[in-house]
Amino acid sequence: MILVTGATGNVGRHVLTLLTAGGHEVRALSRSPQAAAWPVEIDVVAGDLTDPAALAEALAGVESVFLFAVPGSGPSFVAAARRAGVRRVVLLSSGGVDDDAEVQDGPIATYHAEIEQALRDSGLAWTFLRPDVFAANTLMWAGQTKAGDVIRGAYAEAASAPVHEADIAAVAVAALTEDGHAGQVYRLTGPQSLTHADQAAILGQALGRPIRYEELPAEAIRQMMSAHVPAPILDNILATWASATGRTAPTTADIEKLTGRPARSYHDWVLDHAAAF
Repeated sequence: MILVTGATGNVGRHVLTLLTAGGHEVRALSRSPQAAAWPVEIDVVAGDLTDPAALAEALAGVESVFLFAVPGSGPSFVAAARRAGVRRVVLLSSGGVDDDAEVQDGPIATYHAEIEQALRDSGLAWTFLRPDVFAANTLMWAGQTKAGDVIRGAYAEAASAPVHEADIAAVAVAALTEDGHAGQVYRLTGPQSLTHADQAAILGQALGRPIRYEELPAEAIRQMMSAHVPAPILDNILATWASATGRTAPTTADIEKLTGRPARSYHDWVLDHAAAF
């Protein structure tokens, strides 16, 4: 049995689909199971990682876990997993985690590093997936593209290698179902370094209309985003964009190495999500 947490998220739903298609016995842990349509072959447990009773029920008879963790959940998850006899955990971590840093840069990297450490100390077989920027982050532009052909944001020349969530899921499934991935850390990126301006242009190409990125001052974007993004995370996002300006984002071959196919491009991702824009 394989347990998928975060089962309705961008990555988790693809993990479920791939595991089910591969004939694996799958269970999903979901806070709101009634809000999704589940294949009949998937066993669904209501609850989350902060609910000890639900976690114990979800882990019963499970050998492998796809872990979409929440801040502070590492120690309690590890204890529950060990009691249940879990052997393998594949963690969706963050590309922001720096193994050489005494203090991680920002809250997202910090809590993922803490969960990674809990798993390192657990005695369980672990694999860490550290994706770069999700291509899905650009869904925040959808309101602007529906209203016109200009995307307004900060740091037009900030570069990243946006990764398709389906590729992350394919790597996760390989690590969940194949041997040889214990103790491995995989850095997952898209195939190409792209600036915000590059991504806007590619979005336009895929949609068949000209779309351009108009840079606004960072403080203007801070005010626009502050209503729905917590201040520490927003500070970290803007600092990351600032530091990514004027450089080429690194890319890796880990997706191709694990799946046997090249990472999907940002253009591919846009075609898969064109209806959202």
